[in-house]
Amino acid sequence: MIILGLDPGLGCTGWGVIRAEGNRLSHVANGHVRTDSKLALPARLTLLHEALLAILDDHHPQAAAVEEVFVNDNPQSTLKLGQARGVILLAAARSGLDVGEYAPRLVKKAVVGTGGADKVQIHAMVGRLLPGVKIAGADAADALAVAITHAHHLASARALGSHAA
Repeated sequence: MIILGLDPGLGCTGWGVIRAEGNRLSHVANGHVRTDSKLALPARLTLLHEALLAILDDHHPQAAAVEEVFVNDNPQSTLKLGQARGVILLAAARSGLDVGEYAPRLVKKAVVGTGGADKVQIHAMVGRLLPGVKIAGADAADALAVAITHAHHLASARALGSHAA
C-alpha cells in the first residue's frame, strides 16, 4: 500500500510517500510545498492545493494521513494553519482517500517512542526506519513520520481484525 503523509503548514507543507508491505516499510518520495508569504491567502491556498493534486497524481497513494493542528500562542498563525490543513484534507478526500489524522505527540510516540521527541530525533528515526532515505528537511521528515504512524495503525487494525474473525 502506498501512503501519503502530510505535515500541514501555510508557509511550508511537508509531504512524504512510503510503501507499506506487511511490516516492511520503504521510502518512495518526500519533499515540501512552499508558498510565498507576500501572496494573498487565497493565492497561497490555491498553490498548496495544486501542488497536492500533482503529488497525488504522481504517486497514486491508497491512503493519506495528516498531522492534527496544535494551538500555539498566535491565533492568526493557528487559523492559517487550520486553513492550510482544510485544503489538504479536501484534496485528499476529493481524491477518494481515507485520511487518518494524528496528534503530534502520537506521531512522536509511534516513531521515536516518546511523545516529547524533538525534530532531530524524529529525523534520525525516520532515517532508521526508511534506510537510504534522503530527507528534504524537517517538514518532510515529519510528514514521513505521519505516514509511518498511519502504516503502523493500519497494520494493527488488520491484525486485530484477523484475530476477531
